[in-house]
Amino acid sequence: MDFSKEISKLKKEKNCVILAHFYQTADIQDIADFIGDSLQLSQTAAETAADIILFCGVNFMAETAKILSPCKKVLLPEPAAGCSLADSCKVNDLKEFLKDYPNHTVVSYVNTSVEVKAMTDICCTSGNAVKIIENLPENEKIVFLPDRNLGSYIKSITKRDDMIVWDGACHVHEEFSVEKIIELKNKYPGAKVLAHPECKKAVLILADKTGSTSALLEFSKKDDCKQFIVATESGILHQMQLASPQKTFIPAPPVDSTCGCNDCKYMKMLTLEKVYNTLKNESPEVVIDVELIEKAKKSILRMLEMSK
Repeated sequence: MDFSKEISKLKKEKNCVILAHFYQTADIQDIADFIGDSLQLSQTAAETAADIILFCGVNFMAETAKILSPCKKVLLPEPAAGCSLADSCKVNDLKEFLKDYPNHTVVSYVNTSVEVKAMTDICCTSGNAVKIIENLPENEKIVFLPDRNLGSYIKSITKRDDMIVWDGACHVHEEFSVEKIIELKNKYPGAKVLAHPECKKAVLILADKTGSTSALLEFSKKDDCKQFIVATESGILHQMQLASPQKTFIPAPPVDSTCGCNDCKYMKMLTLEKVYNTLKNESPEVVIDVELIEKAKKSILRMLEMSK
């Protein structure tokens, strides 16, 4: 069966929009109506006129789409597609943690569960985190969660040295090898290093450009350099290569590497067959309690408002 062709037919029949994150496999990106990072996908989910949103990403992303479009049917082809970063901040642990920080504004990376978002004052993504923190009063007490590397990066830019940062991390960005990136820089002396702010500080020091996935993509399009070493999930290389076929994109390898790539095991759980079956059966569907949606929605809407 030609799954791509059948998916194209079904989404028209059902008035369905397919949203895919940059970290999905190339074949899934190619059948999507919109491809983006977390902020872009959140904005698209909030604005779509489709009856059905089929989300090719991980569960917190599909939850965010449901929060922003509670009257629409939101489908997730693989419910087991979790997130190591979101898993590093459990709601009960957060409740205990926040007891030590009363009167603090809680800023949560969008890579969190709906339950954590319901305890959050403002959400953010890697693309708008610095802007959101800078827009808060200088004397405001802040707890940032869950990514320690992104938190450290934000502190270095905003000089909010007293910002409390949760000790969590993404398994993909945490595992890049500094030594192997240096080896690649020696092998490709003209190459520029692109790094996501979820990477460790030692990796960011090597970077010529640090930014969200979409920011790295835009930089690779506009910069005159012909070779790039890319320190983020390898799925983005597909869009970089499509946008700049004359350029070379080299994935930065993790410490324990046999293939040279650094993939998110959760993002790569989706397949075209799963997407087809999900759209055909309109299942699995993301279902969230209405009261929980209302609590979580406030933090996301505040993020979208502050991102304008």
